[in-house]
Amino acid sequence: MTQALAAAAQAPGYPLTRGTPAVRDAVAAYLARRWHVSVDQGDVLPVIGTKELVAWLPTMLGVGPGAVVAYPELAYPTYEVGALLAGATPVRADPLESPAGLGSALRLLWLNSPSNPDGRVLPAEHLAAVVAWARARGVVVASDECYLELGWDAEPVSILHPDVCAGSHEGLLAVHSLSKRSNMAGYRAGFVVGDPTLVHALHEVRRHAGMLVPGPVQAAMVAALGDQSHVDEQRRRYRRRRERLVTALTGAGFAIERSAGSLYLWATRGEAAMDSVMGLARHGVLVAPGDFYGPAGSRHVRVSLTATDERVESAATRLAASR
Repeated sequence: MTQALAAAAQAPGYPLTRGTPAVRDAVAAYLARRWHVSVDQGDVLPVIGTKELVAWLPTMLGVGPGAVVAYPELAYPTYEVGALLAGATPVRADPLESPAGLGSALRLLWLNSPSNPDGRVLPAEHLAAVVAWARARGVVVASDECYLELGWDAEPVSILHPDVCAGSHEGLLAVHSLSKRSNMAGYRAGFVVGDPTLVHALHEVRRHAGMLVPGPVQAAMVAALGDQSHVDEQRRRYRRRRERLVTALTGAGFAIERSAGSLYLWATRGEAAMDSVMGLARHGVLVAPGDFYGPAGSRHVRVSLTATDERVESAATRLAASR
């Protein structure tokens, strides 16, 4: 990726908001090869890292005051922030588990599988039921799939897979990031794909707002999406860290719940989240309190797999010595 970035560095002109044909072809080929999802080149739009898309999607879709944006009970905070930026009402709810919290004002529903923070992986049957529920009510479903390559105890599936969407992408958007898949966080590289009408609407707003992915970054995306070997190598690295931390945490009295995918372990010792945070900090292990991601996480902590191998081993050793 770095070689592709450097080779394309002489790019003084404005890049196309819709992306180069090469990057759109690379996205379509990747989705077909890896996730059995068929899209046309015109259904693809590169974005400046997916965090900006998550934050601005309600605004760009015209979901504003009087409308509701729903997202999981345990969730990355930017779903809520995006709703507030647009003047919409954010609601934590799963339409299949808590439909009473979602009224006729719902316009946008976020999914995240595998999930941050708890690593939950939604099966195809669950996703298909959500899609059917949303379509019956004219609700757009945006699926944050940035951890799709990182399934451990369950195989993730895209919302655009035929088994989920019945062969139609109507009302659906899938959001993908190269930050997690290809360690390209600093490149700010991602893409959104799905319903052609929605993608076209996003393109029209983004080109006027100057939301352009730099040409060299698009070249790096082409290189990354065309290669699976670096993804497989990184998966092996994360798996080793995950296994080591699971052993260390369970030995220290924690139970690991959900955590079937993503870059995190969702751990509990049956105590308040901050008690676990402080207890682990005394052994030099830093984790995030679960209630940062919603009230449902009040007795959990999120443990990341992104520290180096050496730091993971050191943390595991300290936890073992504390018993």
